[in-house]
Amino acid sequence: MQAIAAENNLAETAFVIRRTNHFDLGWMTPTVEVELCGHATLAAAHVIFQHRGYAESATRFQAQSGELKVTRSGDRLVLDFPSRPARETSVPNELIRSLGSYPQTLLEGRDYLAVFETEEEVAALRPDFELVAQVDKQGVVVTAPGRDCDFVSCYFAPQAGIPEDPVTGSTHCTLIPYWSRRLGKRHLFARQISRRGGELFCEDRGDRVGIGGSAVPYSEGKILLP
Repeated sequence: MQAIAAENNLAETAFVIRRTNHFDLGWMTPTVEVELCGHATLAAAHVIFQHRGYAESATRFQAQSGELKVTRSGDRLVLDFPSRPARETSVPNELIRSLGSYPQTLLEGRDYLAVFETEEEVAALRPDFELVAQVDKQGVVVTAPGRDCDFVSCYFAPQAGIPEDPVTGSTHCTLIPYWSRRLGKRHLFARQISRRGGELFCEDRGDRVGIGGSAVPYSEGKILLP
């Protein structure tokens, strides 16, 4: 699986195995296995629903991070993921050097969550990926209030083989509870402002979060194994 993911050279490749009452699900970056991934889960559910004739309204996955559910909601698929609130922490000098800018607030969980004042500050960041790879977390999430959405974010994880992820469902397990508390809203509309970018329709469900999005097929093919 790791060799296939390296050959694909995408942020993550999802691997699905059909079981009696659920699907086993795992994800690989080009270099490592990760324990939670949003957009590859969305893609896996899309394939199951649209290309494998799965008739139910929801599908259940078993993964390293526990049970995950994806539900059809009109044209969207909604991920039911664990909520992972972060705790505030001091800003290490190596993080400032890696981002080239000082955040308004820093929180930590699986990743560092660096909060800036404006969307423009986040969009202007040009991280030093060699330095980002040396921080003591899987990656660094940067976020700020959005101009035409509730919040924006970017995600840098070069130590996991992903200099910048285009859209990251797993980071929203932390972003949603943070912005829900800060803005006093359960339902949030978010943008990830990477070069490719993406929109996420979010819901704070207490100990879970809902993350809605759409999947569009762009390629079908076969992998030849030796």
